[in-house]
Order: sequence, then structure tokens, then C-alpha cells
Amino acid sequence: MTSFDEQPRLSRRGFLAAGAGAVAAGAFAGAWTPAFAVPAGSLGSLGSLGSGSTAPLPTPPDFPEGIELFQQAYENWSKEIVLDATWVCSPKTPDDVVRLANWAHENGYKVRPRGAMHGWTPLTVVHDSNVEKVILADTMSHLDSVEVNPSGSPATVTAGAGASLQSICTELEEHNLGWANLPAPGELSIAGALAVDAHGAALPADGEAPVPGHTFGSLSNLITELTAVVWDGEKYALRTYLRDDPAITPMLTNLGRCFLTSVTMQAGPNVRQRCQSYTDIPWEELFAPKGTDGRTFEKFVAESGGAEAIWYPFTEKPWMKVWSVAPTKPPQSKEVKKPYNYTFSDNLPEFITDMLGAITSGNPSIAPAFGRGMYAATSDGLTLTNTRDIWGWSKDVQFYIKATTMRLTEGGGAVITSRANIATVIYDFTQWFNERVEFYRSQGKYPLNGPVEIRCCGLDQPADVQVPSAGPPTISAVRPRPDRPDWDVAIWLNVLGVPGTPGMFEFYQEMEQWMRQHYNDDNATFRPEWSKGWAFGPDPYTDPDIIANKMPATYREGVPGSENWDTALARFNEIDPHRIFSNDFMDQLLP
Repeated sequence: MTSFDEQPRLSRRGFLAAGAGAVAAGAFAGAWTPAFAVPAGSLGSLGSLGSGSTAPLPTPPDFPEGIELFQQAYENWSKEIVLDATWVCSPKTPDDVVRLANWAHENGYKVRPRGAMHGWTPLTVVHDSNVEKVILADTMSHLDSVEVNPSGSPATVTAGAGASLQSICTELEEHNLGWANLPAPGELSIAGALAVDAHGAALPADGEAPVPGHTFGSLSNLITELTAVVWDGEKYALRTYLRDDPAITPMLTNLGRCFLTSVTMQAGPNVRQRCQSYTDIPWEELFAPKGTDGRTFEKFVAESGGAEAIWYPFTEKPWMKVWSVAPTKPPQSKEVKKPYNYTFSDNLPEFITDMLGAITSGNPSIAPAFGRGMYAATSDGLTLTNTRDIWGWSKDVQFYIKATTMRLTEGGGAVITSRANIATVIYDFTQWFNERVEFYRSQGKYPLNGPVEIRCCGLDQPADVQVPSAGPPTISAVRPRPDRPDWDVAIWLNVLGVPGTPGMFEFYQEMEQWMRQHYNDDNATFRPEWSKGWAFGPDPYTDPDIIANKMPATYREGVPGSENWDTALARFNEIDPHRIFSNDFMDQLLP
């Protein structure tokens, strides 16, 4: 990562709206790790951490002995939340987290778990709040153990909060086990992924039978047991919850409102998958209405199951990826034995990064050329790397986003509906999106310059859980609605853009309002994707009506009153009544 000495200097609580090539300078430059860890006790000034005029953070008093404490810069995935300095500690054991929690309670501090920082939201830290009494607990340095129990019924893996998805899947693979439905970034910490109900792009093909141990819903639905730091009435302590405990359901997708130290998750037989890429299908054919002939998204899902479309702006033919179960290697497929096979997306040509820099330095009208360049780099890259048709274990064909992949901001969400409505939902959205983008282009405006991403996955079905269960994750975006058993799919509709693009947040706001209104009837409902952008006002996460009213209503409609948004809030406040695992934004969202 480019050092902070080479990036724009911001105030300690500054919000980065990327400018003058900041994204282009840092998006492709090596491994993504926070810069300048300065141990407590060796701080003179914070000149090397950020603005030379910024005063050092006050040293936390009587910090628990044996837990490493240091100051370090913080930045989220899109570089829209950048802090010059935060207090960070590295607990080595779950007991260290307990000591940290009790110290924080006694001294008026907040504790925020910090994983891979591959996120957009202010669920960890808030861009405009005081972090002097906030400790980020780095989970990935030490709380990263992985242990597989292949002989259990079901087979399980127990992982520390900071274990990455890739390390877990690698260990599962050693025991001929795996997960068939994975998010694209393998670097995510498991606790971070579960906090926001991370998911893949997977549905069963027509006639495909479910495999015990797997799920087409979120990773949260695989949990069989978890251990968290909770208030026991006198102090914070470790407590383990089994999946059949009603108290566990809000913790399965928790938005970081509680601190998990380890999770146990079921696994199924490892599966071989094929991923085919197409870049020759016109978008109007791919996203055609229900029942249309041709190479449509609807048909790909029916025939293969897993599908994802990446439609670059102002281009005619999306990058369509199709995953299918393939126990034996098709003759025309290339076998892959590691993830991240689309190297061209991590090492973009110089002309692409030059255009990216032009956008961030005030030339948004270059968006059409940027989109065409991204399409050309993808199409040519697939051919040059021989990755249009790859075959391997599930993790090797599904993990494809690395820390060096271009970092963009993102807005959108999930449409919960029935499988029969997939084509209709996608057709309506892509027609609306194309009309609005062309409308703005006619006015000389280019508020969007990143791709549209369209994926589908299943819901968190109770039948997928192989142990006695109290129910699905309470506030998962893919939680089923008991009153609508025909709704069995989530269609993820997201649009990406370069941070700092003029008019981008206004476009996201218009899009979110349209989606909430359009997908709100007897055929569908709309939910946020927790890890991405939502509640758009002047900025993301600022619309008070969505935060206070519409968001909670999403988790009250069609679900039992004994297990809804309000009971989840009550549970969070019971296990953390002193709100040490909270922040200013979560105090609004989860009061």
C-alpha cells in the first residue's frame, strides 16, 4: 500500500472524498495493510501518521498488561473513511478480549473489532466522530486459529474471529470439505463476514439437489455454535451459544454490535466447479424479460445455478460469469489450483489507471472511455490468461477479489422475491438504470463510472442447518419471510463508482429510492446489503427516515414478533448494556 506520507493528509477524523488521483495512486500498489504502527509509549508526535499539526491521541490509562497497544492509520476499502491515527491493540487470546472489554467499561472506552477492513460502512468507525476513546481490536494477527472436525455430524470447522475465509477454506480442503457458496474476497475475516451476512453468487440449477452441510444463503446460516464476550450481570465474560439457543439468532448477523471470539460452522463435501466467462452477449439480450429466447441471465441460472454479471458503464456487453457443479474437468476447461485467477483485474493497464486518475482529478466526462477501457482490459485479459473457462475446487473459482483490485464505492441492495421473478427484476432495473445514465449523459453529467454488478443467491433456509436450530439470522438481508414461502431468492443489484465523482451520491440516493418503491409489493421486497452503501442522503448512511423507520420495518414485516428487529435490539442491549461494542452510527441504527 502507498504510505500515508505519499497520500493526501487529512485530519484525524477526516472523511476522504478521493481527489486528484488518490484512488489511482493507491488502488493497485501492493498488499493492503495499515501503515505506521507506532507502539504506545514511543509516540512523540503524529507527524508520520498524518497531519503534522495533529496532536497525539491521549494515551489510554492503565491499559491491560500484555496486550500490545499502538497507534495506526485506518482506511476502509473505498478510502472514504480515513483516519490518520487510531488506537489499535492485538489481543492474543479470547481472555485478552475479556480483559479489554472490562477495562473499556471501567474507563469509558469503546472497543471495535477490526478485521480485513474490506468494507464501506461506518460500522467499525465513523468518519466524523471523536476516536480518542476508541480502541480497535485487531483480530487477524492472533485470533486466527482454524480447526476442522471432519468426523462430526455434521462436519464442522471452528475458527477464531480473525481467521480469513481463504485460510478456513484451505484447511477444510485438506479434509475434503468446503463451502460451495463464497464471497469474492477471500481475505475477509470470518467474524467480519458473518457480521454483515456475507454471501456468494449461488443458486441451485433446475433439478439440482441440495448437498448436506452447504447453503445457498449467507455464511451466517452455516453457524452451529459461537463464543462471544457478553455482560453476565457483573462483568464481561466469555459465553458459548449453540444454534438451538434463541439468544443466538441476532448474533448470527450482528453488524459488529457484539464481539465474537470464535465460531463453529458446518461444512459439506468439497465440490469441483466450473466457471465460464462470456463477454459477447449484448446487455439487452442478457437482461431480457422473462421467457425471452437467447442467452439470458434467467436461462444461465436455470441451467447452471451460479451467475454474476459485471456491466461496465457505457458498454454493450457485460462480463458474465457462470458457475456450475462439475465433478470431472470438462475437456475445454483450464484447471486452476489456487484462487484469484483473473490477474488482469489486479494489474490494470496504465491507460486504465491514467483514466481513473483523470476522473478523480475532476474530469468525470471520461467515464464512457473508462468503461470501454475496462471492458477491453477484461475481454483481452480473459483471453490472454486463458481464464474464460476454468475448473477447480470451489474456493479456487469463486475467490477473485484481492486487496490490489480496484477499490470503488458501491450502492444498491437485495431484492427478495421468488425465483420465477429473476428475469423481471433484472430487466426492470437495467432498463431504469440505462435510461437514467443516458439522461444524465444528455445533460453532460456522468455521476456513475463503475460497473453494475448483478448476482443471485438463496435465502437462509432453516432446512440447510444440520443441527437443532432456533431459526435463521434475525437481521440477515437474506432472512426468509414465513408469510411468503414462495420468496426463495435474493437478487443483488449494485452499482459502483469512483469515490469523489460529482453527483454520485445523489444518483445512489435516486436509485435507492426507486428500488425501495419499485420492489415493494406482493412480488418482492427490498433490503440493504449491509456491507455496502445505503440510506443515501447527502452522503451514504445519512437518511434519517431509512435508518430510523424503513430499515427496521424491513425486519418486522412478515416475521414473528418474537423474532424481529426489536427483539434483536433488545438482545444486543442485554449482552452489552454499556454499549462498549458500539459507535455513534450504531447508536442511531441499533439504539
